[in-house]
Amino acid sequence: MRTTSATAASRDGGQPLLHQRSEQTQLYGTVKQLPVGLGHDVRMYACQRLNQVLADTQILYSLYKKHHWLMRGATFYSLHLMLDKHADDQLLLVDALAERVQSLGGVAVGDPRHVAELTSIPRPPDGVEKVPAMLSRLLDAHERILVDARDAAARLSAEQDEGSNDLLISQVVRTGEAQVWFLAEHLVDTPLVRA
Repeated sequence: MRTTSATAASRDGGQPLLHQRSEQTQLYGTVKQLPVGLGHDVRMYACQRLNQVLADTQILYSLYKKHHWLMRGATFYSLHLMLDKHADDQLLLVDALAERVQSLGGVAVGDPRHVAELTSIPRPPDGVEKVPAMLSRLLDAHERILVDARDAAARLSAEQDEGSNDLLISQVVRTGEAQVWFLAEHLVDTPLVRA
């Protein structure tokens, strides 16, 4: 029996099988059973809370990148570098949060359009704002995440989900608090000293 060259090539790995589609194998908002020592309802709740923090953290990451690109003025260089460093730190949190959701059997929010539907952080204007307004916008986003992360951590700890509690407190909250400190210090009105 003869096979066509395309069939033979696909069988031995030479031809990519393009344009594949699939039904969803797990719906968002569900958890599959994993032997992690936490019940279904706890894992469902944890995934819901973690996905909220994840969505907001993805938006915060994007705000940092936007403001990094649009920075202006005498402090351009230092703020440009700091905002990029903060964005990198937020991206690490995005990955850690998404992996925690997956490790609990859930589905991490990943599509930017889905993230936009879930986030609690207000959308910024499409254009450029003054530097203090950009920094204030970042501080507001941080505060929203910090309040939610602390609440989620406390509730998840009460449900014996210490893994999620640890992630939220030791990574999300501690990173956020440090970044808030650095941002807020740029909004202090420092009078000129005259000699």
